[in-house]
Amino acid sequence: MNWHQRILSIVKRRKKLLFLLALLIFLYLNNSSLLADPPAGKPLLLAHRGLGQTFDMAGITNDTCTATRIHPPEHPYLENTIPSMRAAFQYGADIVELDVQPTKDGQFAVFHDWTLDCRTDGSGVTREKTMEELKKLDIGYGYTADGGKTYPFRGKGIGMMPTLDEVLSTFPDRSLLIHIKSDDPQEGVLLADRLGQLPPEHLDRLAVYGGDRPIAELEKRLPQLRTMSKASMLRCLLQYEAIGWTGIVPKACKETQLHIPEQYAAWLWGWPNRFLSRMEQAGTRVILVKYADGFSGGFDRPEDLKDLPKDYSGVIWTNRIDRIAPLLKK
Repeated sequence: MNWHQRILSIVKRRKKLLFLLALLIFLYLNNSSLLADPPAGKPLLLAHRGLGQTFDMAGITNDTCTATRIHPPEHPYLENTIPSMRAAFQYGADIVELDVQPTKDGQFAVFHDWTLDCRTDGSGVTREKTMEELKKLDIGYGYTADGGKTYPFRGKGIGMMPTLDEVLSTFPDRSLLIHIKSDDPQEGVLLADRLGQLPPEHLDRLAVYGGDRPIAELEKRLPQLRTMSKASMLRCLLQYEAIGWTGIVPKACKETQLHIPEQYAAWLWGWPNRFLSRMEQAGTRVILVKYADGFSGGFDRPEDLKDLPKDYSGVIWTNRIDRIAPLLKK
């Protein structure tokens, strides 16, 4: 190699290094929260299933009956009931999440489990019952904190399984997050028919998430409704990881909702301040969730709040709104 070629080779290497350096500087300046003000506003609190009994998450599976492993009760509320939702809002919840199951007679019951055997004095598949049958059950029947020695909620949950209509009429001016527990597309059609009867201002306060197929049907029929499924969230996050470093928010991330596991949030371009600002401008709600053993958990203890970014302004998922709301208000 003569001296002309050596000089050209050195120049080319330096150009590559300068380009790489410039790219790294751009990535830092465009995504560092140290150089960005946090979005205005205080964090919002989402009460998971209202205010209910919590349980030990260690080793649970999809088939675990969580009612048989609750912590010693500290309050009288059962999840997914109108009293539990009312209490959650009174403690300071901005959003209440609830689960729905379709019934044999075309209604929606507000209940978490696919079957009745764990929590209630009934048995069988929830969706194979009429709402009249479900209303006769004691939804507190199966709860125990001492391995079955005592059942502190037996007899106290009779007739307390609400319909979705009852919840919507009780809280018409509150924000609700509805969880479809199945991947049945017909459930999305049925829910769209029901929610489509609401006035626009009421619909604006609702959001729905769940299985890919029912959410897809819901989106077709109510495109103005905020929705999320696993597929839509993955589509958004994968596209954002590909181009988000530029500051561009892909269309898949606009006007939607994202449930972000707290332990993975730091991998998002611009986390936290720039990411939250970008999603806010895109009309997307960011909900920070804790996960335990692969299951969604919440910011339920005072020490959990230490894991929140400074000046965090998104939504915080909690199972203990009674504990967390007073701390955040301070």
